[in-house]
Amino acid sequence: MSRPFPGSEQSSPASAPAEGAGARECLQCSVRHLSVCSALSCDEVQALEDITVSQPVPLGTTLARTGEPRTYVYTVTEGALRLVRTLADGRRQVSGFVLPGDYVGLSGSDHHRYDIEAIADSRVCRVQVTQMRDVRLRHPHLERKLLQRACQELDAAQDNALALARLQPPERLADFLLRLAAREAQLGQVGNRVSLPMGRSDIADHLGLTMETVSRTFTKLRQQGLIALPHLNVVEILDFAGLQKLASDDLG
Repeated sequence: MSRPFPGSEQSSPASAPAEGAGARECLQCSVRHLSVCSALSCDEVQALEDITVSQPVPLGTTLARTGEPRTYVYTVTEGALRLVRTLADGRRQVSGFVLPGDYVGLSGSDHHRYDIEAIADSRVCRVQVTQMRDVRLRHPHLERKLLQRACQELDAAQDNALALARLQPPERLADFLLRLAAREAQLGQVGNRVSLPMGRSDIADHLGLTMETVSRTFTKLRQQGLIALPHLNVVEILDFAGLQKLASDDLG
């Protein structure tokens, strides 16, 4: 899967991008096995297709802004998004990155809690919140899948909070790279190459570090023989066991 590398400061107006004709190939979707709609049978997929719009989200587009009414839920099918919150003092916190197969909309709030921004040319399947609620009521196994996804996201958030509280910069970055590698394996990508659709400043704002520290830490991991950096947006993991040991040293 190829994802273009953007500059993290690039942005565009929040106007709605052009829409596709609709999601009509759900059963052939390459990320269906990772998405919540995998809970639906072949016959039931049609019900979801009927209310789904396939929407391109070009690089730099803001899909939704903090505080806006939560009108739609989304499943990412291509590219990558970031979830951003601006703190009261003006600092930016990147809460997470949304990759193919991820579902955006697991929230008890009626309003968006983050800005949702495209960090690569992306595409999402978009469904109105009210229509998705109706589908969930008709298909309880989809509701169970969403609950499972919510539990997974809670576990991931707790793990990330623990890492930020206890790990030093090399350990944080090692943990981050291993999580990306695991996700690419789920997508069927083989080998040790990990794509980085996010910029260094995005990684810094996600891991609670400065961009300079992130850059120095990449260099340190390379010098230790744990990774190679053939390209700015590609990491080759040379020593999985070493990287795993580093990431778990303070969490054992």
